Amino acid sequence: MSSYIHKSNLLNKSRIFNNPQQFIEGWYWVLRSKELGKGKVKSVNLIGRELAIYRGYDGQLVSVDAFCPHMGANLAEGKVEGNGLRCLFHNWKFDADGNCVEIPCLRKSLPIKIKAFPTAEKYGMIWVWTGEIAKQPLPFVPELEFEECDAAFASRFVKNCHPNVVMINAIDAQHFNTVHNLPLEIVFKKEEINKNAIKFSNITRGGKDSLLIKLISPFYQEAGTYSMCYWYGSTGTVTIGPDFLHFHIMFTLRLLEGGKTEGQTILITKKRHGLHGWLFNLIVLWLTKVVGNYFARGDTKIFQTIKFDLKTPLKADESIMQFIQHVENQDGLSWGSWEVVDTY
Repeated sequence: MSSYIHKSNLLNKSRIFNNPQQFIEGWYWVLRSKELGKGKVKSVNLIGRELAIYRGYDGQLVSVDAFCPHMGANLAEGKVEGNGLRCLFHNWKFDADGNCVEIPCLRKSLPIKIKAFPTAEKYGMIWVWTGEIAKQPLPFVPELEFEECDAAFASRFVKNCHPNVVMINAIDAQHFNTVHNLPLEIVFKKEEINKNAIKFSNITRGGKDSLLIKLISPFYQEAGTYSMCYWYGSTGTVTIGPDFLHFHIMFTLRLLEGGKTEGQTILITKKRHGLHGWLFNLIVLWLTKVVGNYFARGDTKIFQTIKFDLKTPLKADESIMQFIQHVENQDGLSWGSWEVVDTY
């Protein structure tokens, strides 16, 4: 079989992948949980849309369109009352569903509503679903789906390219040999978890003559341990390590104006109870950070200068093509308006 793949219609007609004006409907990170205490409200620009996000006095998180439907004042300048939000300008009050419940000058409310978006917390992060109803779960590590987890934050970063382009780095088999000098052949097997999540797992070892591989091989099963699970084309969870201890790293990204990326690295491990468990997890999360830094170190400068255009896809790029197809099959929204993108 030829090692060259002719450029397909997929690359010529892609409507979402690497498009600075479109993104996938899904869960996106907005703030660290500790940045928003009870009774506090913050202004956030998420993928071109201005939101007011607040935490009610019962701890409930609420995200609504930022601008009051009366005269357009930013609701993030207002104050939280109970589990509602009152506009600073004319004291209109809105409940957690976005309904107007009080207009002081009328001594009653009107049937007016602002858009509210599903909001949740996980891994110490606040997430917003960019549609009316959340259709899928928050991103998670497949291996830890039903586990209680501890998490810690690592680097927060900005890249000069689209989140989709940053994401493919973890399944770019060739670059593991060129940038990171890994002495083994990597081939990925894909598994569709749902419409919005796809997993790629390493199924090849190779490198039997390498001293490094000989030293670490007793700690791995035959296929080794490296997998990447993508959510909404912009959040990825890496699982890597010897069989007795896996390291889990989440890279969660969001689209910035001009097709750039803002991202947050989250270190994750299964929760272990007691003092010994707490101390053990501190060490595990530190080691996870070391592993993540190793793989990120060589790639950083590439994403500051790359102008992605896959003109000559090879057989070795098959997993990247599969990821692009996965992105294209999801529901697309427009930058800023969050309106649904028409399909072909």
